[in-house]
Amino acid sequence: MKYLAPTTVDEALEVLRGDPTSQVFAGATDLIPQIRAGRPEPAVLIDLKRIKRLVGLNHNNAKWVVGAATPTSTITANEAFIAAFPGLTEASGLIGSDQIQNRSSWGGNLCNASPAADSVPALIANNAYVVVASNSGERTVKVADVVVAPGRTSLRADEFVVEFLLDDPPPHSADAYLRLIPRTEMDIAVVGAAAAVTLQGNQIAKARIVLGAVAPTFVRVHEAEAALTGQTINDNTLAAVAQAARCAANPIDDKRGTIEYRRQVAGVLAKRAVILAAQRAQGAS
Repeated sequence: MKYLAPTTVDEALEVLRGDPTSQVFAGATDLIPQIRAGRPEPAVLIDLKRIKRLVGLNHNNAKWVVGAATPTSTITANEAFIAAFPGLTEASGLIGSDQIQNRSSWGGNLCNASPAADSVPALIANNAYVVVASNSGERTVKVADVVVAPGRTSLRADEFVVEFLLDDPPPHSADAYLRLIPRTEMDIAVVGAAAAVTLQGNQIAKARIVLGAVAPTFVRVHEAEAALTGQTINDNTLAAVAQAARCAANPIDDKRGTIEYRRQVAGVLAKRAVILAAQRAQGAS
């Protein structure tokens, strides 16, 4: 197995074109354990951390551009980003330990395609996009359209994610992400729930609710969003959110949780995420 560390996107694409069995990585916090567990080794490993465009966080003209290999520790230390996306920041800070977050990235968390990834529900709730590079050019894709099954993405073998794009939230908006894990930290979500809301007065003008770890891919709960839109936060609307989340969940039975338990928790976390996002939105400018 060869290791290469290109310094430009074009150099990385050139390697991919020359050997379709090559594999890119941003932090290797998932890749190395997978290889040690018996996953076939790629002929060439391409480290994306040396490409300047893929490592950075910039804010211009009401848009955020975050390199796909940017360490999550960089994201969670940026005060302006924290103020704009508190829930996405919290989700990013849940990826592994403090040490791992110096290597882990949104690009890796997304393209590893685990249904339990923490940053992805929050990215989808905030309507994030990715720029995908290939030898035929670049294309922009919704984060929600990248993962198609556990361990599988919609990206071709000659493509990789270059950067993430996020618009500034509208006024009086905020987000939240909550998860349930068996331990206090360093664990995989049994259920995750992200919410992003925009307030108009005391009513919800817009809402996006996304579940993780309860289906083969991430689940956007449209019925819960519809129950909130144009309504105030009250017991009836929150009950409708919880019920919609339970119905949208399609989990499995495993040693970490039963189907019934995960559905119940999905409803609870969706409701709590909405409450937290709305509380934050009330204080947002």
